[in-house]
Amino acid sequence: MEITEARVKLVKSGPDKLQAFCSLTIDNSFVIRDLKVIEGSRGYFVAMPSRKLTDRCPRCDGKNHLRARFCNDCGARLPEDRAEKDEMGRARLHVDIAHPINSACRDLIQDKVLKAFHNEMESVKQASRSFSYREEEDTVSNDDVNTDLSAGLNPQESESLREEKSSDDSFGKGLF
Repeated sequence: MEITEARVKLVKSGPDKLQAFCSLTIDNSFVIRDLKVIEGSRGYFVAMPSRKLTDRCPRCDGKNHLRARFCNDCGARLPEDRAEKDEMGRARLHVDIAHPINSACRDLIQDKVLKAFHNEMESVKQASRSFSYREEEDTVSNDDVNTDLSAGLNPQESESLREEKSSDDSFGKGLF
């Protein structure tokens, strides 16, 4: 198996630990979407695409997520703690849609996704640096521009250039 492409879309920072979504293309033939890059206590890791687990309402047999307190169909109150617990006592609320069968495959996927994630983070940092540099260039004062433009000109040419600039600035004011 060869991962031929990994596309990463960064998520805006917030209180959530979710950092990015990713899509993988395998052998130019198969795509897996909605892998998640999550910031954990030991660093970044990749979570496989998953869906919320549901159960049925005892009154109307409607489907509801395990955290729901009331039925979406009939409005009946649902029993608490309906979710199956894992070995650590945590409620199992999601199940993976697609996942690797062995650790070698998981490591391959995680390495490729995290490499693409770090590359995307670096490109955003580079774009941010060049944007702030351009902003600094755009905030040059008119006096600096006049000084730069008039460098090398005699005083009369420099003064006429400043007058043209000031008349250009006032042109069109108050028309609308």
